[in-house]
Amino acid sequence: MKAKEIRDLSTEEIASQIAEEKEQLSTLQFQHAIADLQNPMILRDKRRFIARLETILKERQLAEETA
Repeated sequence: MKAKEIRDLSTEEIASQIAEEKEQLSTLQFQHAIADLQNPMILRDKRRFIARLETILKERQLAEETA
């Protein structure tokens, strides 16, 4: 999902997406720890996606404070 698509979501949807992605990341990290993960690059992609979501959420929060 691109940043433009994320910005089209509501704040609540972004927050729920962050929670869902963090849960998936923890599951993937556990699978990686027991050497059962096919592609470990998925971990990096998940971390970056979570960071992208959190950045856009933070931008919205700052915009609401100044408005």
